[in-house]
This record gives sequence, structure tokens and C-alpha cells, in this order.
Amino acid sequence: MGKITAAALGLLMLVAVLGSAGTGAMLSAFGGSGSTQPSRTALTDIPSDYLALYMDAATTCPGLDWSVLAAIGKTESDHGRSTLPGVHSGTNHAGARGPMQFLLPTFQSVVAKHPPPKGGATPPSPYNKQDAIYAAAAYLCDSGARDGKDLPGALKTYNPDDSYVSQVLTQAQTYASDTGFGADTAPTAAALQAINYAQGQLGLPYEWGGNGPDTGDAGFDCSGLTKAAYAAAGIALPRTAQEQYDAGPHIPAGQQLKPGDLVFYGNPTDGIHHVGLYIGGGQMIDAPRPGKAIRIESYRYRGDDYAGATRPVNR
Repeated sequence: MGKITAAALGLLMLVAVLGSAGTGAMLSAFGGSGSTQPSRTALTDIPSDYLALYMDAATTCPGLDWSVLAAIGKTESDHGRSTLPGVHSGTNHAGARGPMQFLLPTFQSVVAKHPPPKGGATPPSPYNKQDAIYAAAAYLCDSGARDGKDLPGALKTYNPDDSYVSQVLTQAQTYASDTGFGADTAPTAAALQAINYAQGQLGLPYEWGGNGPDTGDAGFDCSGLTKAAYAAAGIALPRTAQEQYDAGPHIPAGQQLKPGDLVFYGNPTDGIHHVGLYIGGGQMIDAPRPGKAIRIESYRYRGDDYAGATRPVNR
């Protein structure tokens, strides 16, 4: 904080500085609601553990939307994935450190006033993602983000550059959606883990009977992918699409789907032949058929034989 990080500088080259009218339009998406849902872009880009922390930490500041925290995390460190100096050890050129790029005196002042929840480092560390994200929420809240009173001003205390404020608000808008995803209910932690796993398999080939590279296979078939995705979340599913459909629990027709639901195709009586992992916004991740790679695509399409959905749970 206090200087634009090297990661942010590269991103800022791609974004024009918005005028006051543009910024105001963006703020309307975050003006005190604090309740947007992750867009397809957010679910694709943000690791599930970081997404859960952004959403949880935002609840500590009334009116602060989780997407603003996520946008800071993206801009500062690519959600901890950056290998630049200061993200995992040491400091950057300005002395900032950790995934949210705190100056150490600022971080220490914030956590002294607002101790992060248990589960982080002891003592709290700016390199620990939980400590850093909760500290960022508290810092923004104390700086004007509470109840949406002065979000731009709060962001300027984080980094005084106008371009930084516009960058963060632009990124936040891509992560939050008031249409499409806004109709979805929030995913569970297990669903986010399953989605995160499936995202990591995008581009792998469809392989009939495939259970993925961890088993020596080149790719997955449809039910192999969904089984592996939920296994990564600690939930055991049967192996075939038909068995997964039969295992339920089934979602009543007309009830809104949630990210993480399994969507099925075929006839429940004569046979279920395909399954995908719903990620919200009308999209799913699936291994479609031989010759095609694992991909994101619409879960409903012309001529489909959609049979319904289930919501896997621990048994």
C-alpha cells in the first residue's frame, strides 16, 4: 500500500482512467449492498480458498462488497499467485508485503485494533492470506467503506493513485453480477472446492472411462470429472452419471440452481448419459464427448435432453 505494486502497474497499462461519471456508474453496483454473487469470471479466476475468505471477510464491514476485496487481491498479487518480490517473502520496492500488499506498520496497526479470526498465523502476518484479507476489510471499513459512504476514498487510503481506484472498481465489476448470477444463491464451501478442482482440468481431453492424470489417464469422461471434483471437496460420489443421478438429493423442478449442482441429461427411466458441474450464470464445466476438451459451456441448449439436477452433500 502507498505505492502501486509491480503487478498492478502491468494491469493498469490495460485500463483507462475513468472520469467521475464512469466511477459513479461502477459504484452503483457496490453502493452499500454488500450482497452481489460471484460471476462466471470470478469463479473461473479466483481460487476457492481466496473466494471464501473474501466473502467471509466482507461481512465484517456493513456495505463492503466482497468483490472489492477480491479486486484488490487480484490487482496486488493475482490472489497470491504472483511470484514477484514481497508476495510470499520480503517486500516489494515500496516495502509492501503479502497477498494484499500491506506496509508492515499499517498492518500491525489494523490487526491491533481488529484482530483477525483464529486460523491465521500467530502472531498475525501480512503474508498469511486469512490475516491479510481480514485486515484489508477492516482497513477499508475504517477508511470510509462502511455502509458505502466513501468507497473511492477508502481505496485511495489503500493506494492514493486515481488509476488504482479505477482499476480496482473495474475488476470488482467483472467479479460481481447483478444480472444472471445475481439470481443464483451463494455456493457452499464444498461446491467452491469442487468448482476450483474442475477449473484446473479445463483443456484436458475427454477420455471414455477416464479418471484424470492422477490415476494415469490423459483426461476424464463426464462422470469421472464430477466424481474427482467432489472428491477434492471431501464428498464421495458414485462413478457413473446414472449412479450419480440416482444418489441425489434431487433439486425440485423450478428451483434455482446453485453453483456446484450437478446437471444431468438423458431419461431417468431409460438412462442418464451425461453430467456436468454447474458454475452459475447458466454455465457448466463438463467433459462433453470424444474429441472435445473439458470446457465451460451453457448447461441448456437447443435440443438438449436435460433431466434435472442434484446437490451433492456429505452423507
